[in-house]
Amino acid sequence: MKFLLAAINAKYIHSNPAIYSLRAYAGEELRQFVEPAEYTINQPMQEILADIYVRKPDIIGFSCYIWNWRLVQELIGELPKLLPDTQIWLGGPEVTFDADRILRQYPGLTGVMVGEGEATFRELLAYYVRVSTGHMKCEEGYTKKTCGQQSLQEISGLCLPAGYTSVREPIDLSTIPFLYHDLKPFENKIIYYESGRGCPFRCSYCLSSVEKHVRLRDINVVKKELQFFLDHRVKQVKFVDRTFNCSHTHTMAVWQYIQEHDNGVTNFHFEISADILREEEIALLKGFRPGLAQLEIGVQSVNPMTLRAIGRVTDLEKLEHTVAAIRSGANVHQHLDLIAGLPYEDYESFRNSFNRVYRMRPEQLQLGFLKVLKGSGMWEQAAEYGIVYMEQPPYEVLYTKWLSYEDILRLKRVEEMVEIYYNSAQFTHTMLFLERAFPDPFSMYEALASFCGQKGYAIYGPSRAGRYHILLEFAIKYDGKRQAAYRELLVFDMYLRENLKSRPEFAPELTSYREAVRSFYKIEEKERRCLPDYREYDWKQLMKMTHLEPFACPVWNTGQMAELYDNWDEAEKLHKEKRFLALFDYRKRNPLNYEADVQHWYQEGMQG
Repeated sequence: MKFLLAAINAKYIHSNPAIYSLRAYAGEELRQFVEPAEYTINQPMQEILADIYVRKPDIIGFSCYIWNWRLVQELIGELPKLLPDTQIWLGGPEVTFDADRILRQYPGLTGVMVGEGEATFRELLAYYVRVSTGHMKCEEGYTKKTCGQQSLQEISGLCLPAGYTSVREPIDLSTIPFLYHDLKPFENKIIYYESGRGCPFRCSYCLSSVEKHVRLRDINVVKKELQFFLDHRVKQVKFVDRTFNCSHTHTMAVWQYIQEHDNGVTNFHFEISADILREEEIALLKGFRPGLAQLEIGVQSVNPMTLRAIGRVTDLEKLEHTVAAIRSGANVHQHLDLIAGLPYEDYESFRNSFNRVYRMRPEQLQLGFLKVLKGSGMWEQAAEYGIVYMEQPPYEVLYTKWLSYEDILRLKRVEEMVEIYYNSAQFTHTMLFLERAFPDPFSMYEALASFCGQKGYAIYGPSRAGRYHILLEFAIKYDGKRQAAYRELLVFDMYLRENLKSRPEFAPELTSYREAVRSFYKIEEKERRCLPDYREYDWKQLMKMTHLEPFACPVWNTGQMAELYDNWDEAEKLHKEKRFLALFDYRKRNPLNYEADVQHWYQEGMQG
C-alpha cells in the first residue's frame, strides 16, 4: 500500500514542510507506507500527472495553497481517468474553509483533511494500512471505497461527501518528530522550521488569526534541532512562526542559542512584530554576527483608520525606534512589508505609508497587494468594505471603495521599480542621491515607473547594465544639472557588486590614470598595506582580482554627497579633477548586501 503525499511548490528552492511533518508524525511503523513527492508550479501539468501515474499510488494527498490550487484542480480532474481506483485526498489552508463545496464540485475526491493535519493523517493512514493488510474487513456487498467512507466517519478532522466528522483538537507541537534527519531531499533548498503555531494578534487579512492560542515547541527540543542545522552548516533556516517574538522567554532562548553556537555560515530568518520587541532583545540582536539573522517585519499601513479596521494594534513610533535601533548595528537584514488594498487606504494614504516606511531604510521594502483568503476576517468583511477581488487564486484585490483598479495598476508599476532599483541593493548610492531631486521617495519611484512606461522599457527584460543605462537616462531627464555625479555614482554602484570585465559605456575613460593604477599595484605587491590577504599574488593578479577606480566626488559618503547636492554649483567647480581613489576588494563582502569592501583615499592623504 502506498500513500503518496504530493506538494506543488512555488519555486524549486522551496520545500513543503507540511508533507514531511505528516509523514514524521505517522510514526516509524506507518511511515514506510508514505512516499513524498515534490513538484513546482512551473512544471507542465501533464508532466506531474505522468509522474504520479508512474508511481501508482493507492491513495494520494495534495497539500493545497493559493499558489498551487489551480494546478491541483487540473490534476484532480484528470487523475480519476488514469487511476480510477486511487483515492484522492486534499488538505491545507486552501481547502479547509469550504471543503464541503469542493467535494460537491469534484465528485472524484474521497475527502478533505480539515485544519491541522498530523494527527488526522496518522489515523487516516492507519485505517488504510489496516484495510490493505486485511486486518479490517468490509461487509459483503460493499466496495473498499464505500467501506472506507463508513469507517472514516470515526476519524476527527475530516470532511467527507456525507459531511464533516468531529472537530480535531490541537496537538502538542513537541510531539511532532524532527523533519530533517535526512537533508538529501533539501539540497539547494530553503529549510523551513516551526517552533510555534498560532498568533496572538487578530489581523483580519491573515489566516493565523483564526487560531486563538499560540502553541510553542519545547525549547530544549528546539535547541537540539537548531544544533543539527548548525552542525550540518545549513545555509538558511527560515522560521515559519507567524509572530516569532510573541514570547519573550522563547525568543531570548532561541536567539541566545544561535549566537552562542554560531557556525559562521547559517542564517536564520524570523518574522517578528517590531513594536513589541524589548530592549533586551534588541541588545542581543545587535551582538549578532553580520548575516546571522534577518527579520521580516509587517507594517502593512501607517493609516490609523486602516490599522483599526484590520484589527492590527501597532505602536508606529515604537516600531520606528526598533527598526532604527537594529539598523544602527549594521548587522541584521530587515525586510519591511506594506499591503495595498486595505480598508480606508487610498492612493495618497498609501503614498504616506510608503514614504514613512521607506525612510526607515530597511534592506528590503516589500509592496504586497491584499489577498482575500478564504476563512479570514477580511473574506467575511469584503462586501462591507467594497473590496472586489479575483475569483481565482491568489484572490488578489482588484479595487476597493478607496482604491480604483487604475490606482492598483499604478502601484504595481511602482512595485516593479522598488523591486529592481531598491530591493536589489544594486543602486544604493545612486538612489539616495537621486531622491533629493523629488519631493518624496514615492514620487521618485512613481516618476520612474511613468518614465519607463512612456519609453516602452520592459524593465525585467534589459540586462543589469541596461538597467543602469535606464536609470542614468531618467536621472538626466529630471536632474541633468548633476549628470556628472550620477555617472560616477552608477560606476561606483556597479563596481560595488561586480568586478566588471568591461567598463560600462557611461563610465569615463581612464587612459590617463592607467599608469597611476599600475604603479599602485606594483607598490602594493611590495608593501601589502591595503590587500594583506593577497600575499600569494603578484601585482598583475591583484589588478585582475580587485579594482581601483578614480572619482571626482566622494561617492561612498552619503553625507558628503548630500552636501554636494545642495551646493552643486560650487562643488562642480571643485571636483573637475578626479582626486579620490576607491579600491574594491571582492574577497571581503558585506553579508547584508553583498557589496565589496571599499577602501578610499583623497589623493593627498587618507580620506575617512
